[in-house]
Amino acid sequence: MNITMKPKVTILTNQNSVLSNFLAEIRDMDKHTDSLRFRYNLQRMAEIMAYEISKNLEYTQKNIVTPLGEALSYVVKDKIIVASILRAGLPMHTGFLNYFDTAENAFISAFRKYNKDNTFEIKFEYLSAPDITDKIVILADPMLATGASMVMAYKNLLEHGTPKFTHIASRIASKEGLEYLENNMPTDKFAVWLAALDDELTAKGYIVPGLGDAGDLAFGNKI
Repeated sequence: MNITMKPKVTILTNQNSVLSNFLAEIRDMDKHTDSLRFRYNLQRMAEIMAYEISKNLEYTQKNIVTPLGEALSYVVKDKIIVASILRAGLPMHTGFLNYFDTAENAFISAFRKYNKDNTFEIKFEYLSAPDITDKIVILADPMLATGASMVMAYKNLLEHGTPKFTHIASRIASKEGLEYLENNMPTDKFAVWLAALDDELTAKGYIVPGLGDAGDLAFGNKI
């Protein structure tokens, strides 16, 4: 009998920290006219998440020469790739690079195409990525709504190799989206990092209470 292992899911606001302040601000519609602050909060939340993810990486010992001698230190051994779904993932991408400054980069363009009956489908447009074989992939998107775009992004990344492990990072997820991710990812070597997990998902695929359209709030309305 085959047993599918559920991924580790970490919801960082289950324990209060300064990240809770940033989450409150990105949800607050009274602050949604301040795109700069919205982007900065996404970046700061990614930095906190990067620190937490770093505790799960592989390290190696290294002797560091100081002006007065040598110090035995531990440095990250894993090779890291930060992959973001455009356009909303860009502020998070910056936050992750602030901590993993030697990481390689990948970018995925995917969008929702709405039909006349208000249903929608996820369309994939573009992927730029290095070889991901045996590397740690951090796949970032602020919102994990239906989960379909995240799964599609990962499957397209596999055209560039098989990663050692994947960390999926979102600010807010719906329970439905998380369940879709758990049931449709073509691997069990992944973990999920969230700031919050919300209960509802509307017919148009928006998380409730959520925060609205993260891409629009960060970069302006689209046509």
